[in-house]
Amino acid sequence: MRPRDTLPLTPLLLVEDDQELAAMLAGLLTEEGYAVDLAPDGQRGLHRALSREYDVIVVDRGLPGIDGLDLLVRLRSSGVATPALILSALGTPADRVEGLDAGAEDYLAKPFDVAELLARLRALRRRHLDQARLLPVGDEMLNLDTREVGRAQLSERECDLLATLASRPGHVFSRTELLARVFPGAVGEVVVDTYVHYLRRKLGRAIVTTVRGRGYRLGEGAS
Repeated sequence: MRPRDTLPLTPLLLVEDDQELAAMLAGLLTEEGYAVDLAPDGQRGLHRALSREYDVIVVDRGLPGIDGLDLLVRLRSSGVATPALILSALGTPADRVEGLDAGAEDYLAKPFDVAELLARLRALRRRHLDQARLLPVGDEMLNLDTREVGRAQLSERECDLLATLASRPGHVFSRTELLARVFPGAVGEVVVDTYVHYLRRKLGRAIVTTVRGRGYRLGEGAS
């Protein structure tokens, strides 16, 4: 058991409709130092994952309403990159491939060993933390701690904007979406255009592509 008074709890979303299994897992995970948020179906799991920040998601594949694979597809298409592990009674190689292709980082078949589940979650978090502070931008890496791309130094908002675009290189972000994600509280979408101009001035025009009538995405020269 971890000393909870000295270590911060790790926010974890558990999406599981089996009440007995969910209660057992929630208790074990809490003892391991996780702050468990339990969702009993796919719809509520989707809502919580879109509206709150978690370090890891554990999702059952066979859920009522929205199944686990569809939930992950929707999260990834919405830009949620939280690492996820699927729990499922379906455990063939084809089932695992389907789950990983849907956006999961790991897949564990039921029945499972609790110690293995905990070890996989620790590994997931380590990999995520190792990668989370660097984002590829073309041939360079955006360092989220120093806000540097190559030799260019970005402001906090420039870094946030580029990180948002780089998190989903092929996705076109509308100005409204970027305003909400990067400039909360700002009035008017012109601030988005202004900071796109700043990024292009520092990193070159190819860094951000304008998609007419839709918004912006990471530029072809940076993808």
